[in-house]
Amino acid sequence: MVEPEQTIVCVDCGGRAHLLTKPRPEPPAWEPGDIVAYRCEDCLDRWDLVLPEEHDGDDG
Repeated sequence: MVEPEQTIVCVDCGGRAHLLTKPRPEPPAWEPGDIVAYRCEDCLDRWDLVLPEEHDGDDG
């Protein structure tokens, strides 16, 4: 299952950016390709990211 991180590192200032987007109320809560938004607690920049496809851990 794909699930966004609750916090990420802000690319601009290195601060902590917190997830703004709420999961869907019905399963699946998150799907690959969903756009999720983050807001940095330091510089207040907003980041919109696309959730990637699930990775099975096999690089070969």
